Amino acid sequence: MESILVVEDDPSIARGLKQNLVFEGYSVEVVADGELGLRFAVDEQPDLVLLDVMLPRMNGFEVLRELRRLEVDVPVILLTAKGEEVDKVRGLDLGADDYVVKPFGLAELLARIRTVLRRRQQGERRVERTQFGEAEVDLAGRLVTVRGQPVELTSREFDLLRLFLLREGEALAREEIIRRVWGYDYQGTDRTLDNFVSRLRQKLEPDPANPRHFLTVRGVGYRFWREGRATPDDLLVTGG
Repeated sequence: MESILVVEDDPSIARGLKQNLVFEGYSVEVVADGELGLRFAVDEQPDLVLLDVMLPRMNGFEVLRELRRLEVDVPVILLTAKGEEVDKVRGLDLGADDYVVKPFGLAELLARIRTVLRRRQQGERRVERTQFGEAEVDLAGRLVTVRGQPVELTSREFDLLRLFLLREGEALAREEIIRRVWGYDYQGTDRTLDNFVSRLRQKLEPDPANPRHFLTVRGVGYRFWREGRATPDDLLVTGG
């Protein structure tokens, strides 16, 4: 069941959206202000966000700007009573996937939701099943095997692995990894991330003491290479 976050402060609109979306088979959460919407989107990572522009505490443009700054790649459809072209352009430039002007027809909104979700699914389908080294990963089924034998990962370990697979080759900062995997309000230490990476190495690397896939990038965070490739930056690292 695909999940949709509705960020809308008008109770009647929010109630109507939730009823109709649930009827269409979606899992729906509703929040009434921008700060709560941002927090929920970062922590829960829904499949799509319907985001009103005129919101208390943070407006929709501010929420969208912060989501993209934090590199939260959830699709966003903006909902607004403003029909001026400049507002549409502003929303799209900030990273909105689509834009619907109130009052809108339900059939049109549902069609736009299906289109945006379909684009996302097509992108994710390319990495639904993948392999690196001796490991095979089924992202949809959350299953991992090494040399054909199942490997048990905790939910958090799998979420970390999924992030690495989807962002292969990128030097990911510690702060971004923690935010994407542990959530917006995580108060722990960097050592927690180090321990989780160490556990992935123990379970999935051929030689955990000399990792080929889960690489430390000194002063930044970590990088994942499917084929165990190295860059000049990676040559400076240790297995820690």
